Amino acid sequence: MNAVGRTRSVPFRSMPNPFAVASALAEPSRADRVDDPVVRALQWARTAVGVAATVWLLMAYPLKEGREKFVMGKLEDLLIGCGITFATAFVAVTVFIAAARSPLGRVYARRLPGPLLTVCAIPLSVGVCWFLIELLKGEIISLSDFDYHGILFSILLIVVFFVGALACAAALLLAVPVTVAALVYGFNSCFRLGDVHDLLPALISPLLVWSLFGLGLFDDPEVAAPPLVLYTFLLGGPLSVTLLSVWEVRRLRRRHGVTLRSALGR
Repeated sequence: MNAVGRTRSVPFRSMPNPFAVASALAEPSRADRVDDPVVRALQWARTAVGVAATVWLLMAYPLKEGREKFVMGKLEDLLIGCGITFATAFVAVTVFIAAARSPLGRVYARRLPGPLLTVCAIPLSVGVCWFLIELLKGEIISLSDFDYHGILFSILLIVVFFVGALACAAALLLAVPVTVAALVYGFNSCFRLGDVHDLLPALISPLLVWSLFGLGLFDDPEVAAPPLVLYTFLLGGPLSVTLLSVWEVRRLRRRHGVTLRSALGR
């Protein structure tokens, strides 16, 4: 009995942990980085408050459109915000590396693969989720796309589609938590820019939230909430992230001796 239980649990133990995968993709991994537990705790607290506020807003006020359209719209805003941030961060990091004295510039450039992996992995995982959902809905390929070629062919086709649907569902069950967790980890770490230098997340993270604020400001509101509630909700994220970034820069300077001058070797 125990042997059977252990045998059945082997496939589940061998399945990848989606949160471990997301952490490996989107969290800083440089061994000598400054890992301040107070800053890390405040970042996660800020994220938790933001998620709680979003859930409260959705529960307190009715959606103007369907939930699926709301979720897809938010994912689209996040991807656009990521694109804006990536373009701005690319210029900022390039200037940062170019301004650093030798050999610091080459050291920072060698640390870029981690952030680049995160930036590429997040939209790729969103695309995989979308592709799997469209496959399951039959929007990409369906049984009606095939002509009748006999009973054996039809049975084989049904079996293939059934097995394919199970495989797509299993892949989606893994891809969705990986994508959501990678987004959360990516926002917390500002796409692993701490792997390049400890100051970069604090300097660049406000760009992401203010870009999302701009998108939300010009988009039509998704919920039927009063303007005061909507604008308070929209401003809460950018202001809290900006204040936390200013405080983080000061803490890095006072507690750890990390300054922009030292980062550039000046």
